[in-house]
Amino acid sequence: MNMPEHDDKPYYFGITFGMNFSVFQIKYTQDFANLDTFKRIQPLWQPGFNLGLIGNLKLTNFIDLRFAPAISFAEKRLVFQYSIPYDSTSDRSIDAIYMHLPLSLKFKSERIKNFRFYALLGAKFDYDMAANARSHRPDEFIKVSPVDFGYEFGVGFEFYNPNFIFSPEIKVSQGLTNQLFIDKGLPLTNAIESLLTRMIVISIHLEG
Repeated sequence: MNMPEHDDKPYYFGITFGMNFSVFQIKYTQDFANLDTFKRIQPLWQPGFNLGLIGNLKLTNFIDLRFAPAISFAEKRLVFQYSIPYDSTSDRSIDAIYMHLPLSLKFKSERIKNFRFYALLGAKFDYDMAANARSHRPDEFIKVSPVDFGYEFGVGFEFYNPNFIFSPEIKVSQGLTNQLFIDKGLPLTNAIESLLTRMIVISIHLEG
């Protein structure tokens, strides 16, 4: 058995890196069908990447408290089709650089030699350092707010090596705060009531 003393540690640290896929969830205004500007507004998934640290505190033999601050580079894409000119289509992306601060409970299985399964459930705070809510650029097509709160859940596996733990993980992160910054001067604002962010994160953790 590798690292047999690890389960007795009250806390430990690690690093994490991986890919993310994010998208906007759109709720349209009641007047969207009556607007003559847009015929269709469609969000698309886009890839990004993340890099961060992990701090893990042992609560019981099967439950840990985990704090995993990270920087996430993400992109959300919108395709919108205008009614005038007839059926013309535009494709625009919204870049985001999130300071991602999640706090999760980690529910662990029994260790089977050098393997363990776990599940995660927690809350998150995101701050988008690239948000354009206060931008005055004339070419902006939509504005987003920087602050987001939400929840996360996921699963992962721990493989114990002689000197470190290798942990692949997948989780879903769901924002609960409306990201749309209201600016009546932008046509999209009149068609969209709210924007929520959903992200799927596939990570590799190296822990000690």
